[in-house]
Amino acid sequence: MLKIDDNIHILDSEIEIHAIRSQGPGGQNVNKVASAIHLRFDIANSTSLSDELKTRLMGMRDRRITKDGVVNIKAQRSRSQEKNRLDAIERFKSLILKAQLRKKARKKTRPSKRSREKRLVDKSKRAQIKRLRRNQED
Repeated sequence: MLKIDDNIHILDSEIEIHAIRSQGPGGQNVNKVASAIHLRFDIANSTSLSDELKTRLMGMRDRRITKDGVVNIKAQRSRSQEKNRLDAIERFKSLILKAQLRKKARKKTRPSKRSREKRLVDKSKRAQIKRLRRNQED
């Protein structure tokens, strides 16, 4: 069982982790060893997440989440399969924690009377400077 925080626990059976070959340079090691990790998690079919959290995850604009609601994370930063597995799980946790956060509602505000007056005074000073720069034809 994967513990995200005190309230969220995800069953191991819901997370698919496969070892695959890494991309990029590395010589013989890249061609022989499957050190990269591919993590898949189906949001829609998960029993561990609440409906609200599922909706938030599906609504996130993240390239790791497909239209079908599957989270795909590929970890290949390290040459060690175990380090890549831990990295993929950590990135998965941070994705779920990010979806769990609620944005504060924005309060509408208006500029104060003093700030409006100051803006107009600054604007007229600037206009005066530009007016003085013009060519004066007599």
